[in-house]
Amino acid sequence: MVPPIRNSPMDTLSSKERSARMALIRSVNSKLELKIRREIHRRGYRFRLHRRDLPGIPDVVFPSRNKILLLHGCFWHGHNCKLARLPKSKREYWIPKILANRKRDGLVRRRLRALGWDVMTVWECQARDLPHTIDRIEKFLRFDREPR
Repeated sequence: MVPPIRNSPMDTLSSKERSARMALIRSVNSKLELKIRREIHRRGYRFRLHRRDLPGIPDVVFPSRNKILLLHGCFWHGHNCKLARLPKSKREYWIPKILANRKRDGLVRRRLRALGWDVMTVWECQARDLPHTIDRIEKFLRFDREPR
């Protein structure tokens, strides 16, 4: 079941201002990605970025460990937190878009797992407590799953 997406106050920007702001949003090398990657690299982990040969082009790939980190922005991926509040304007656009993103995320996770990868999703809101988030990532990277 998909948790509800929360509402936000009315959009106060004009169409041009909103368009300019949306154009600034990055799909790779976001602040979240850079923050997480910097810390895990500092702790000695080596990884590959955005492997195009894998479903969904995962954000951070640890080939020797068969592990993948998916770093999700709460708004874009429809997390059930205060960062994911849906705009009140153009809801007929945003609701299907966010739901489609969530559906695609689930499909990507299933396809990666079917290929033998262990997958961990890190949400933007979780990264606010960076030391705790990095500790969780380290536990994920150290844990060896039993063969299927």
